[in-house]
Amino acid sequence: MTSPSQALATASTHSLRQRGTSGPKVSYAELFFDLVYVFAVTQTSHYLLTHLSLEGALQTLLLWFAVWLGWQYTCWVSNWFDPEMMPVRSLLFAAMLLALPMAAALPYAFEPGGGWVFAGCFVTLQVGRTLWVLFMLGAGHALTPNFQRILGWTLIASAFWLAGAACDDTHGRMALWALAAASEYISPMFGLWLPGLGRSQTSDWTIDGGHLAERCQLFIIVALGESILLTGATFSEAKTWDSWTVAAFACAFVTALAMWWLYFDTSSKEASHAIEHADDPGRLGAYFHYIHVLIVAGIIVAAVGSELLIAHPHAALEGKSLAVMLGSFVFFIAGNALFRRIVLGRWAPSLMFSLLVLPLLAYIGHGWPLIWVAGLLTLLIAGVALFDSCLQRH
Repeated sequence: MTSPSQALATASTHSLRQRGTSGPKVSYAELFFDLVYVFAVTQTSHYLLTHLSLEGALQTLLLWFAVWLGWQYTCWVSNWFDPEMMPVRSLLFAAMLLALPMAAALPYAFEPGGGWVFAGCFVTLQVGRTLWVLFMLGAGHALTPNFQRILGWTLIASAFWLAGAACDDTHGRMALWALAAASEYISPMFGLWLPGLGRSQTSDWTIDGGHLAERCQLFIIVALGESILLTGATFSEAKTWDSWTVAAFACAFVTALAMWWLYFDTSSKEASHAIEHADDPGRLGAYFHYIHVLIVAGIIVAAVGSELLIAHPHAALEGKSLAVMLGSFVFFIAGNALFRRIVLGRWAPSLMFSLLVLPLLAYIGHGWPLIWVAGLLTLLIAGVALFDSCLQRH
C-alpha cells in the first residue's frame, strides 16, 4: 500500500516540468492566466491618468509593483511545475480568480477603507500559492527549503500589506505598502535569508531560462497591446480628426511600434539565448524580472502619455504632461539599457545617448505644444530602434 507521503512525492514528481533539450513551451493555460493581467495593466494606466500628481505617481508605482509581484511569482511556479497537469492548472485558475478582483479594486486601493479587497486578494494569492507549492513538494524535495523561505518573507510582507489596508491615512498606507513591496523585492537579493532557515543560492533555482524569457516577452506584448487599445479608443473618442489629432495618433502608434522594435528586434532573441545557456540561469532569471518591471512600467506610462497627446495635442508641455511623456521614455530606455548590460554583458551606446538627450528635450520643450515634443520623442526612439536594428544586421 502506498503511504500518504509516497503519494505526495509521486504527485510532486509528476507535476514538475520535464526538462528536455528544447525547453518547455508556454502553455495555453499560462496564456489564459495572462488575460487577467491585460485588465490589471489597463487599470494601472487608468489610475495614473486620473491621479496625475507626484503622490498619484508614487501610488501607481506601488500598485504596479504589487501587480508585477503576483504575476512574477506565478510565472516562476509555472516554470517549475507543468501547467498541463491538473493540480498546476487549477492553481493558475485560482490565481486568476484572486487577481481579477484585485485588479478591479485597484482604483479604490488608496481610498479610506478601500484597500481591503486589493490587499486581501493579493495576500491570499501570494501566501496561498506558496502553501500550495509546499504541499505539492513535500518535505524531502530540493526546492522545499527555498519555498519555506519564500513563505516566511511572504508572511512578513503580508503583515505590512494588511496593516496598510487597515490604515485610513493615505500616507501611512503608502509607507506600509512600500515596506511590503520592498520586503518581497529585496529579500531575493540576499537569498531570502531567515533565521533558522538560512539562505537560498541562485544555483538552487533550477529554472528553464528559455521559458522564463518567453513569459517576460509575452508580458511585453500584453503591455503594448494595452497601449494600442488605449490609443485606438482615445482616437475614436476624439471630437474631430483634424491634422493635429491625426498627427498625435501617428506619433502614439509609431512610438508603440518603436518600443516593440527596440525590444524584440534587438534585445529579446539574444537575451533568450543568453539565459538558456547561462551557467546560473536562476540569477539571470531574477535579473529578468527586476528589469522587466521597469520596461513594462515605461510602456504603461507611455500609454497614458499617448492618451494625453491625442486628447490635447495643442496643449502646452508643462508639469504633469512633461513628467508623463519624458518619464515613460526614461523608464523604457533605462530598462532596456540595463537589460542589455546585465543579460548580454554590454551597454548600448545608442540607448545611453538617448538618455542624455531626454533632459535637453525637457529643457527646450517646456511650454511647447505636446505634439511638437511628442514628434521629437517619436523620432528619437524610432531612430534608436532602426539604428540598433541595422547595427545588429551588420
